[in-house]
Amino acid sequence: MPAKVINLTVHGIGKPPRDLEPGEDGTWVTVEQFEQVMDAVIGRPDVHITFDDGNSSDIEIALPRLLERGLTAEFFVLAGLLGEPGRLDRADVRELEAAGMRIGSHGWSHRDWRRVNFPQAVEEMVTAPRVLAEVIGHPVTRVAVPFGSYDRLVLGRLRYAGASLVYTSDGGAARPESWMQARTSLRHDIDPSWTADVLAGQPGLRREARRFAAGLVKRTRGPAR
Repeated sequence: MPAKVINLTVHGIGKPPRDLEPGEDGTWVTVEQFEQVMDAVIGRPDVHITFDDGNSSDIEIALPRLLERGLTAEFFVLAGLLGEPGRLDRADVRELEAAGMRIGSHGWSHRDWRRVNFPQAVEEMVTAPRVLAEVIGHPVTRVAVPFGSYDRLVLGRLRYAGASLVYTSDGGAARPESWMQARTSLRHDIDPSWTADVLAGQPGLRREARRFAAGLVKRTRGPAR
């Protein structure tokens, strides 16, 4: 087992087939950008590829390119948006798993978990994994936090809901054994130098200190008002 892992997050690839939320276009990449990153991670057991939001590009663009390269990935799906235009449907989710990919939960409808009320939190953290479990036929216990927005209440709720692993968007490398896994998102302006820098896993002491401090604040802050 590697001492550290680098978790990458893909949101959307190619031309968006639906209207995007404000700011969402910043995390969509071209097919060429996606292929460049995937080529760079071949043979890297310390790199873990994840997908958020359940976009149709996961099955139409990503899956065949992952299989061509002998790569596997983890897909975090929005259970409440299955089958909507531009999104994965239930058959797509089953196809991803049948191809050797892993399915996790990204919640119900892409809400900020720091700002949901209790019934909404139940829908996001309990109902969503149960729906996905019904789709693939076994428990779904790994989650990715929407927007990377969490605090001590969110983490407490996730533990109570039985989450076995929680992915954030804090950036940088992570310890394989950690319950919380930091991830780095692909963005619209990435290039080969960005990929080389991220995969090197050595962002520098000052940058690493900022990431650590930001994660500490998130873990200890109270709920949003």
